[in-house]
Amino acid sequence: MKNLFYYVTIGLFIVGCSSTTKTTKTSDANYPKEAVRIANDSLEYEIIITDIGFETYLNTIAKPMWFYSKEYYETKNRFYVSEWNIRASNPLRYRSDIYENHIDYDPNVDYGLEVNYKLYNYFKFVEYKYNQRLL
Repeated sequence: MKNLFYYVTIGLFIVGCSSTTKTTKTSDANYPKEAVRIANDSLEYEIIITDIGFETYLNTIAKPMWFYSKEYYETKNRFYVSEWNIRASNPLRYRSDIYENHIDYDPNVDYGLEVNYKLYNYFKFVEYKYNQRLL
């Protein structure tokens, strides 16, 4: 009888300590929850940043959007995009896990303040997170 009580107690302990899994459905299955979407529907383009921590960086470390002018962001983005694309073209020299894709950024297109701000801060985030110097 003592042995039976002992085994039942151990069994209940194991069942009680077993981990449970939670599944939740997101409303948009196209990209992960922590992804940041930059888009302009009238220009028909979209940038999705899935790098974990970027949204937190944007909300905590990055300067506010109005800190620099749109022209400042556009000028910096031209240089950053150019360097990014060079690194994306050379996966043997630069980390291919960081520079996965080319960025099609046309300096003649008015992307607006918000898009330029987020793109600029993504480059700053890469410098911060991966200890990379793009410029």
